[in-house]
Amino acid sequence: MAVRAVDPITLEVVCEGLIAIVREMRATVIRASYSPVIWELDDFSCALFDPQAQMVAQSEDHPGHVLPMPWSVRCAMEDFAGDIRPGDIILLNDPYRGGTHLNDVTMLYPVFEEGELLIFPAVRAHWADVGGMTPGSYSGLSTNIYQEGVRIPPIKIYEEGRLNRAAMALLLSNMRLPEDRTGDFNAALGACRVAEGRIRTLLARYGRKTVLDCIALNLDRSERRLRERIAALPDGEYVYEDYLEFYEEGRFDPVLMRLTLTVRGDEIIADFAGSNAQVPGVVNSSLATTGAGVFVAIKSALDPEGPINHGVFRAIRLLAPEASIVDVRGDAPAGAHGEVRKRAVSVTLAALAQVVPDLVSGDLCGTSFPNAIGGYDPGRQRQYVYYEAPAGGNGGFRENDGSSAYGNIDFGNIRTIQTAEALESGMPLRVERCELRPDSGGEGRMRGGLGMRRELRLLEGEGRYSVLSDRAAIPPFGVGGAGPAAPVKVSVVRNGVEFEFPTPGKVTGFPLVAGDVVVMQSAGGGGFGDPFARDPDRVREDVTSGRVSADRARDGYGVILTADGDVDQEATRRRRAELGGARRTMPVRADERDPYEGVRGRHRVLRLAPALASALGLASGDLVELLGRHPAPLRAWVKIDPEEREGQAPLDHLARRILGIEAGDTIEVRCLSTGGTS
Repeated sequence: MAVRAVDPITLEVVCEGLIAIVREMRATVIRASYSPVIWELDDFSCALFDPQAQMVAQSEDHPGHVLPMPWSVRCAMEDFAGDIRPGDIILLNDPYRGGTHLNDVTMLYPVFEEGELLIFPAVRAHWADVGGMTPGSYSGLSTNIYQEGVRIPPIKIYEEGRLNRAAMALLLSNMRLPEDRTGDFNAALGACRVAEGRIRTLLARYGRKTVLDCIALNLDRSERRLRERIAALPDGEYVYEDYLEFYEEGRFDPVLMRLTLTVRGDEIIADFAGSNAQVPGVVNSSLATTGAGVFVAIKSALDPEGPINHGVFRAIRLLAPEASIVDVRGDAPAGAHGEVRKRAVSVTLAALAQVVPDLVSGDLCGTSFPNAIGGYDPGRQRQYVYYEAPAGGNGGFRENDGSSAYGNIDFGNIRTIQTAEALESGMPLRVERCELRPDSGGEGRMRGGLGMRRELRLLEGEGRYSVLSDRAAIPPFGVGGAGPAAPVKVSVVRNGVEFEFPTPGKVTGFPLVAGDVVVMQSAGGGGFGDPFARDPDRVREDVTSGRVSADRARDGYGVILTADGDVDQEATRRRRAELGGARRTMPVRADERDPYEGVRGRHRVLRLAPALASALGLASGDLVELLGRHPAPLRAWVKIDPEEREGQAPLDHLARRILGIEAGDTIEVRCLSTGGTS
């Protein structure tokens, strides 16, 4: 059916009316849901879709939820091709069928008009528990998806207006706190029914044809807007690589994510060829989630103020190898959806930095950092499940420092921690501390934002603690010569003794007893620009406010303060000159040997002759970052090789492309940690 022109005022009123419907859906979910994860943290999203699985409208939602939802609608349409009727309601959470992770349960509610499927109101909400081997359905050490909870392919939970009670009972009997899950289900159902009523009101006022024409015109103009931004970029290929932290039987074996962004006219092709094959660990995710990370990075950098609907998706093409960490298949775990999405954001921004360096930031904290505690509450005589994702820092950017303990760009309107009042009134937990984490932001001309330190004490009974986090061993990176942020750190304090975990950031069901304190420290954001170019007065202000220690000011920024807390200008000038002269550099030569090692994972190794390694103060297994002309650094693990040529660092063509250098150039090398993969 041809799309006719619509006057601008009607177009805006109808399009904003659709967004208003989504906002009313959100308000309904918040008012009616049972789980604090939903009504307190806003860990849910709502949207409207057409029968072609195009996102028609969304509002202040979680990008990690709403952007993958077209895959969910598409899979449901495929599974029920020609067999969706009025009164049917579809439920799903399967990561292999358009879902994210199992906790994110999606409801699709088809609305018909004159016998024709017109639109899908949809709600995706984080259910606090969907079964699995640990309370909260989070496990840092899962090896298959069956350990993560109940898998729901697209099913008709309502069929022609009648609830499938057997299916509902089967699902709830495999979940902790089924009464809460029932409440969350009904909240989503209520939101969809509200949406149906508002959609019918809109149709009655403007007519079916006008509403559909407005939708089509809005998608087209959104597409044109983003294509115009892309067309302003120079054509070319921009590549970057980063890692996720995989452990198998306690052995650290990082997995590789590689992205090549190709700008071709007014289109971007995001190709993950070369990324690691999927592994039996929580570092895999669905293509829907990976694509969401790419999209949110491109949209945020190139067109942060434009509307978000399916029109803008048309300008970005996504390619990925099947059965890889970015497009998981089979029975591999998919609980790391947030970690993979954030790494997709990181590699996309780093690749874009090669062509628009002033439009990107230092790396985000790089992890959703989901923590869960569950058990039996003897005081309230019921089970409980606590879930939070303490926010980390955002990267510094051209105009300012990164925000601290604040949701990243892929989190949208989600809140990441519960208020102490809500948490303590419903669970046997007490918030002992909640504060910014000093020195956690990466040094730079613009400092990275700080992470958070949050401590919870178990007051009575027993519990089990799990965390599924990345960026605990490999820290978020800075750009433009800036420093990395502090990585994630988790521990448990029992009787005054702090216990750290042998697999940092990956914990499954650690037993807690009354009096234990769980300490969660989120990562900071990477810096932006040379830290020695930072205004010394801003460093002084950071020290005064407690964001940066005097030691970090001296050693990271080269700023010396007097006993009165003022900047000693002459001592600062000398210190910066001293630190600048001590930076470690080495010349590069071309070497096309395969630079990757690993068991299931693949990590880049930097082969160095013994004398060069000694001169640089490096040992085998050290994690280093290499700095070239491009803003983002390249990470590698040192391998001392007696057969290696003295005095030069061998880098293959891909490494040289990432760094923007040629053979014969000199690069800077920084040691980030010691003995990681020796």
